[in-house]
Order: sequence, then C-alpha cells, then structure tokens
Amino acid sequence: MTDARVTGDLREATVFYTVYGDETQIADSAAALTSATGVLRSTVGKQTGIKFVPTLAFVADIVPDTARELEEALERARHADAELARAREGATYAGEADPYKKPAEDEDGEDEDLLASDTADDTSDDPAATRSAP
Repeated sequence: MTDARVTGDLREATVFYTVYGDETQIADSAAALTSATGVLRSTVGKQTGIKFVPTLAFVADIVPDTARELEEALERARHADAELARAREGATYAGEADPYKKPAEDEDGEDEDLLASDTADDTSDDPAATRSAP
C-alpha cells in the first residue's frame, strides 16, 4: 500500500498499491484485493469503530513505475554525457575560438575623428552653395 485517500464524509476510500513483479503478478494482486474487499472493509470497520465504514476502491499506483522509468532515463543521460565528455577530450576548435566579429579599435581614437568628418555637412565649405538664388 502506497497511499490512501478518504472523502470528507468518510463514505469512500481509495487505496493505492503497487506490486513489484511481472504482469501476471500485478493482475493476480488486483484480483486478490478485489475479492478481499469485503473482508478488508469489515476489518477497517472493527479497527476504526466508526458508524459507517467507507467503501474501498483499490487503484494500482503508477508512481513507483514512473519514478523507476525516470531514474533509468537519467542514468542513460549520465552515460551519454560521460561519453560526450570523453569524445571532447583533446578536441580543438575547427576555426577560431571566438567566431564572432568585433569592431576594430584604433589606439589613437582616429575612428571617432573619421566618423565625425564623414557626417559633417560638405556644403558649408563651398561658398557657392551658401549663395541664394536670385
């Protein structure tokens, strides 16, 4: 038994269980619990002493199976990571370590002067451009 849930009015109880074994053992356990429901309900009534004994429903709990499958998947991922780490040992980059291009930097700051002169208005130096039309 892995868990039990009872409704607030104590009319119904759901009992979760798990079976470690093959499919036939799981089916046999489900059949045994179903056939023993009356006896188990009577035992619950005697031990609790409540006026109305809840009906019992048995549900196979899949949480342990899911947890086991998850653990197996994590183990496969660990092995794959270790294999990848072994393959990476001694590997080098095919090109540069940092393939992204960066803007060239000039030590004297000439880039800023060139940028400023390129954006200046060229017509201000030409006296003919400043004359107005008649």
